[in-house]
Amino acid sequence: METINACCDQITSSTSKELHVLAVDDSNIDRKVIERLLKISSFKVTVVDSGSRALQYLGLEEEEQSDSTQFDDLKVNLIITDYSMPGMTGFELLKKIKNSSTLKQIPVVIMSSENIVTRIDRCLEEGAEDYLLKPVKLSDVTRLKDSILKTETTGINQLQSHRSKRKRSDNVSFSPQQPTQKHARL
Repeated sequence: METINACCDQITSSTSKELHVLAVDDSNIDRKVIERLLKISSFKVTVVDSGSRALQYLGLEEEEQSDSTQFDDLKVNLIITDYSMPGMTGFELLKKIKNSSTLKQIPVVIMSSENIVTRIDRCLEEGAEDYLLKPVKLSDVTRLKDSILKTETTGINQLQSHRSKRKRSDNVSFSPQQPTQKHARL
């Protein structure tokens, strides 16, 4: 019961504050553009220049070595990453995040200047929330924000519903000596 309350409180607090986006792109110009668009849309933004830096920021490398991560303090609501980067591609970053027990619930959006249908399909099948074509527009960012807020609000409603059902079931006790209403009428 306390776990549900704590989880619900975390979601509520993240929707009442700025949403935090981790933006990953090896291009300095593209990082600045996406950072500016996200800030215009009232996101808190952290930018990094590679997939490996994103994993370091998220504490995923520590997760592989131990069970403790820095993630609890970060509260990242969305990761938006370029597809084509040297070293680790955005697709590889997506797979690592979706295979992580602590990070897999974070939506990941892939950006690319290449409109390749098989690539788009592969990213979406692997768990990407969306695939945006560069240059990313303000309308794309607005749509993402609406989607995140809707998802988090749905999560809050489901948790609150579960909490109230649990409370009702905790308050109801059945005793073999007490007849139920149905039997009392007979």
